[in-house]
Amino acid sequence: MKLFIYDHCPFCVKARMIFGLKNLPVRLVTLLNDDEHTPISMIGQKMVPILQKDDGSYMPESMDIVHYVDNLDGKPLLTGETNPAISEWLKQTSSFSGKLLFPRIANADFEEFATDSARHYFTEKKQAFAGDFTTLLADSADYIVQLEEALQQLSPLIHSPEAVNGTLSTDDIHLFPLLRSLSIVAGVTLPSNVEAYRNRMARRSDIPLLFDMEQ
Repeated sequence: MKLFIYDHCPFCVKARMIFGLKNLPVRLVTLLNDDEHTPISMIGQKMVPILQKDDGSYMPESMDIVHYVDNLDGKPLLTGETNPAISEWLKQTSSFSGKLLFPRIANADFEEFATDSARHYFTEKKQAFAGDFTTLLADSADYIVQLEEALQQLSPLIHSPEAVNGTLSTDDIHLFPLLRSLSIVAGVTLPSNVEAYRNRMARRSDIPLLFDMEQ
């Protein structure tokens, strides 16, 4: 199978996670961020991730891919119960996390930004949504304070480094991608159990953190 992705994309991380957690092979194909033709030719719209199944057909939508791959062998891993507090935490942090992440992602050495036009495409789209990147970077200290307060609130929700609720669930698929993205932000202190969870989930899912791009 092939999985068409952007490395920075948290939805793509969700789809990548299930392959790593289940130790299943997949060929990752990174598209340029401004390549509209390829995904539209596959699924009729520009979005990733896209899974190309063994029969050649295409499947979009990260969680559809996760559930499909998890159940291929009839032995799903994501059997744990979910905690509404996790989804609420993710919803609350979404109000400011992008303001920290988008300017740094735009400056980083991701494969999907291999051309100037691809990087410009991302920058224009995200600035229209989140605001001027120069201003956002100048306000980073304030956003980091918000983030660290939020991470303290997350800490008591982490039951184990192996799985946020003790048993692997879709909460892990939703939570780890944001924590992975936040590893690109320099100067953030995580509670020790949140850091342990992030590090362990990165190893289990075989998805490197972004410390080499830290800004």
